[in-house]
Amino acid sequence: MVGMMGSLWLCSVELVSLLPQLSDVQVVSVEVSDSAVAVYARTRSDEPAGCTGCGQLSEWCHSRYARRLADVTLAGRPLRIDLSVRRLYCENTTCPKVTFAEQVPGLTKRYQRRTPRLQSLVEDVGVVLAGRGGSRMLRILSIKLSRVALLSQLMRVPLPPLVTPQVLGVDDFALYGGTYGTLLVDATTRLPLTLWEGRDAEQLSRWLGEHPGIEVVCRDGSLTYRQGITAGAPQAVQVSDRFHLWQGLSRRVQDIASTHRGCLPAALPAVSEDSHLPVEETTDNAAADSRAGRHARSLFEAVHALTRTGRSHSSVARELGLDRRTVRKYARARTWQEVVRRPPRKLSTLDPYLDYLRQRWDEGQHSAKVLHEELQAKGYLGHYQRVKMAVAPLRRGLPIDEPRERPPSPRETARWITTHPHRRSLHINERLPRLLAHCPELNLTHDLVRRFVTMLDNRDATPLPGWLSDLKRSGLAPLVGLAGALHEDRHAVAQAITTSYNSGVNEGRITDVKLQKRLMAGRAGVRLLRHRVVLIAHLRRRHADRPTVPLR
Repeated sequence: MVGMMGSLWLCSVELVSLLPQLSDVQVVSVEVSDSAVAVYARTRSDEPAGCTGCGQLSEWCHSRYARRLADVTLAGRPLRIDLSVRRLYCENTTCPKVTFAEQVPGLTKRYQRRTPRLQSLVEDVGVVLAGRGGSRMLRILSIKLSRVALLSQLMRVPLPPLVTPQVLGVDDFALYGGTYGTLLVDATTRLPLTLWEGRDAEQLSRWLGEHPGIEVVCRDGSLTYRQGITAGAPQAVQVSDRFHLWQGLSRRVQDIASTHRGCLPAALPAVSEDSHLPVEETTDNAAADSRAGRHARSLFEAVHALTRTGRSHSSVARELGLDRRTVRKYARARTWQEVVRRPPRKLSTLDPYLDYLRQRWDEGQHSAKVLHEELQAKGYLGHYQRVKMAVAPLRRGLPIDEPRERPPSPRETARWITTHPHRRSLHINERLPRLLAHCPELNLTHDLVRRFVTMLDNRDATPLPGWLSDLKRSGLAPLVGLAGALHEDRHAVAQAITTSYNSGVNEGRITDVKLQKRLMAGRAGVRLLRHRVVLIAHLRRRHADRPTVPLR
């Protein structure tokens, strides 16, 4: 009995804080059980109510009926409110309504069996967690709602009114499979506006025509979006994204480094002063004896034998059973060394014991199993297979493969060239000058990259035409192709260099879209995905702007 009275007192205290605007409602009784809390209340008879049709106040009561409302949990139990409300006559003779049911502000809404507070909670959980996850979360809060009902409530939430932005961000994202979508973002407020399936110029042009007043559009180098913006908002200034410009230039640098792969070992210091063989020659000889080298040489010869006859890359790929991109890579290479994969000999846990292995082998112990047991007695924790592979060259009369420093990969070389000199490590600053002195093509590429960086740092696009001309005259196919693409989009590239606008907010929202897709296991349709992406951004903004109440 004492426990029941304590629960009743606790519920009464929480009821005062949870039931809003109780001045129009009289609480008749409260029933508390282990499974639920039931509140019986009625509206006051002497209070006038506004007609839901015309808004005129009326006190002429027709009858009463009971409404059963669900509210947020109270003391950890589901809360049900049995509210007796009046049906009144409308005293306005011109109103189409004869009778109407009174509404309690903050507690009831027409045709709704949840309180506004519970409805807001259901909608917010649906926005944040979607169907199954939201249903599980509501079950923890003692609110039973299926995933289908939760998604239905989510789709009934109206989207915020769309205000035409001054600065618009446009970007594409992978929707599913090979299908892409388009996302529009207000670059000033950083809030998503809408998204749709596809990335065609006509749809973007139509949307821009329906929302005039856009002054600046941030985009990547897509020709489709460029055409759509030009057709739909010809007065808008188009700004190409600096990140995509830099990314495109870095990829071309990596392509050049891949083409001149034979020069990359020149970055390594000389092994000894009395070594007469060039670094490239020793490396190429080692690669030629490997299985990867023999495979690359045979493919190189087969691809070039067929392409010399004038056949297309696709037909060569079909005949050799290769991917078309692989055929293109081999066809562009001048030597087979440019395409061979030479995985370096990496440091391993066996390296400290190589001298002991060599000594025991010279003493006549040729059993890898015995050698592995001896190394284990000395503290070696590696596998037997590694010992077996280490002594394999000794069986062929070759020396043990000693660990050696590997030459930089094309990707590492591109990162060396594109990194600012002040941010390069001492290791890179020692090796990059040797590589650039050995390879004139990479040296020219390095100079062109540094000139582009100077334009970005100074926010000065004046040298851009001369820089594009030097790219064309460089004689390097990747840079020549890049120069052609940038020349067609030179006005947007100049805006990217000189202005502060960028597509960073677009990339951030694309990341958010991918997160929402993963939460729904990729099964969300475009309409549901649009609803969640737009609403969750406004929900975060609303809670971020809400002032915090200090703890007393």
